Amino acid sequence: MRHFACRSRITPGQDRIEADGTTKRVVASLKRTRQKARHKAFWAWVGKRLRDYLVAGILVVVPIGATILILKWLFEWVDSILQPIIRTFVGRPIYGLGFGITVLGILIAGLMVTQFGGKRVVQILESLLGRVPVVRPMYYGIKQILESFAAPRETGFMQVVLVEFPRKGIRTLGFITNEEFDASGQKLLNIFIPTAPNPTSGFLEIMREEEVLRTDIPVDDALKMIVSAGRISLKKVNARISNNHDDVVIGREEEEEEIAQRHGGSQL
Repeated sequence: MRHFACRSRITPGQDRIEADGTTKRVVASLKRTRQKARHKAFWAWVGKRLRDYLVAGILVVVPIGATILILKWLFEWVDSILQPIIRTFVGRPIYGLGFGITVLGILIAGLMVTQFGGKRVVQILESLLGRVPVVRPMYYGIKQILESFAAPRETGFMQVVLVEFPRKGIRTLGFITNEEFDASGQKLLNIFIPTAPNPTSGFLEIMREEEVLRTDIPVDDALKMIVSAGRISLKKVNARISNNHDDVVIGREEEEEEIAQRHGGSQL
């Protein structure tokens, strides 16, 4: 028993050594924790930077690359139209020659129509095409669309408006495509409401004049807002909606005052 008591006795020096060892282990653990936190923060910073650079690169490269690919496809498609004829005369295809001949032919056709009385020839061709049941609606439909885009000021096509769609209280950008009158003489507007971010599809609504808010917003700016899904906002849209809201509020107040006056007059 004495021997066991002597072996389990701890001297003050040993107590200090054990305390110093515990302190060192705690300090080393704190250092390792700090190093892990620093490494984690560093790699998080690196990951955020790389993600930002990747997004910025995508926003730059993808639109440019898509535009180049579309132009390349359009160029090759137009060029391929006359390549069989070129191969017949030359013996081999010549890249780009078909595109150049096509553009030159379009320019000559436009020159003949505008300067050398080619309109008469076009009228004769249109009269012939108009006699074909299937070709007639197709030809005149394509022609009206192209004329609308070529001369929007003359036809009133693509004027930017604000309409309540798909329900009351929600404003949506739309474009006037045509103006008509019904049997009673009331003015009706054909409104094309494009979808975002793809404006090539959408909805066609027929609305009365009082249901539409006309704006002076350029068509290009409205299309930018639609393609960007609202990321590119237009101050004119907000101003037009605010002005219309103020007009509606004033109109309601005037109606309420008029009703109150009538009610007071009936009581007297």
